Amino acid sequence: MKSQVTLNKFDGKLNLHRGAGKLKESAWYAVKMLFFLTAFPYPSALKARLLRLFGAKVGRGLCIKPRVNIHFPWKLEIGDHVWIGEEVFLLNFEKLTIGNNVCISQRAFLCGGNHDYKSPAMPYRNGEITLQDGSWIGAGVFVAPQVTVGTDTVVTACSVALKSLPENAVCAGNPAKFIKERNIK
Repeated sequence: MKSQVTLNKFDGKLNLHRGAGKLKESAWYAVKMLFFLTAFPYPSALKARLLRLFGAKVGRGLCIKPRVNIHFPWKLEIGDHVWIGEEVFLLNFEKLTIGNNVCISQRAFLCGGNHDYKSPAMPYRNGEITLQDGSWIGAGVFVAPQVTVGTDTVVTACSVALKSLPENAVCAGNPAKFIKERNIK
């Protein structure tokens, strides 16, 4: 059977508004390599200032560990008192909103990028991601485009969030599903 996929017809400019010019994006990559992707533990306050310089909206009390990969800071909103663990990858082709008091644990992958597998040229099919206040994204969690994680919801380690998750829940698995209520005392 002959393949119907024609990746040579993929147009990376369709359905992806980068949100910044080439000069700004190039400057961001240099800053990202020097201050974010390194294992050197630069202070979180410095990283917050750099993110703001490139257009991110960042609240107070950000704690951001080494080796965090942020794709487009100008499409990023971070609330107050957010923790971002080591080796987190924020592939935010579209807006990524992180509420207040959110924890994103080590090696979580928030993936706002996707492709339309039904089209032979596989054009982009990207989407926003929203982590509401008090949510906790566990270590190694994958969050897909167009997903909202509800207020105070925990997505347990190594889970895969393909659809939006309710408020005040503990969700686990692949795909992540409601397991029980989160009782905060």
